[in-house]
Amino acid sequence: MKKLGLCVLLLSLLVPFSAFAESDADGCKDHPLFTRMKGYVIEGCETTFAQALIMIDEDPESTKNLKPEGNRTQIRYAFSESAGTAPSYLKIRRNYQNAAKTLSAKILVDRERYTAMRIDRKGQRIFVGLELFNDGRTMTLTVLEQESMEQEVTADLMWQNLSKDGFMALYINFDTNKATIKPESMPIVDQVAELMKGKQGLKLSIEGHTDAQGAAPANKTLSLNRAKAVVKALTERGIAASRLSVAGWGQERPVADNRTEDGRSKNRRVEIVKK
Repeated sequence: MKKLGLCVLLLSLLVPFSAFAESDADGCKDHPLFTRMKGYVIEGCETTFAQALIMIDEDPESTKNLKPEGNRTQIRYAFSESAGTAPSYLKIRRNYQNAAKTLSAKILVDRERYTAMRIDRKGQRIFVGLELFNDGRTMTLTVLEQESMEQEVTADLMWQNLSKDGFMALYINFDTNKATIKPESMPIVDQVAELMKGKQGLKLSIEGHTDAQGAAPANKTLSLNRAKAVVKALTERGIAASRLSVAGWGQERPVADNRTEDGRSKNRRVEIVKK
């Protein structure tokens, strides 16, 4: 899929995909969980492993907002000029919400031009965000399906990077604004422990980093606490605390452009540094 967008919806207001396929952007289609409301076509779409911003608070910088990572699909819909009058913001929201409720969704946010839901099904957590524009004539649907990225970080790869550069960036996922390591990232911690067990003389500094969103002092504290959480997990795996030190740099040492989501994602990291 390409570009932008995402969709949802209730059986009574749905029409077959084929009715609008000739007007949809090349390579774009409805998400398997949802289908479209009558009169809408797809202007653009994108599917990638990325982060989604779930706006619990209207302030994009608020720490209340959720930033789950996983397979993110976005679809941008536009109401066809020949379809008459676009439905109201309320009608669109209610239909998306009712459709999501058939999947046992929890409504997280319900504002005039934005709604967000969370779906837990078959052991998977799915976030859905819907933004409405232009009196309902355009909308962007985001579906974020959480799952772990294929583990490609091994103890051997870590040692290669430490031997060559003296450090390596690890992208360990934590609960939003917390220092709790997510279960899908524990295999990375396991590999660090395996590395240290295989290299008995190796000592590491575990150093946390954040992006530039939020207050700098809070980011520094968060990065330090996350580094400490990794150290705690390593000691629980039999690594002596005397071989580990911690540092939290917050947003002070970016490795990418904080003005883009891709850059911010790269800046949120934990580095292992050879001592």
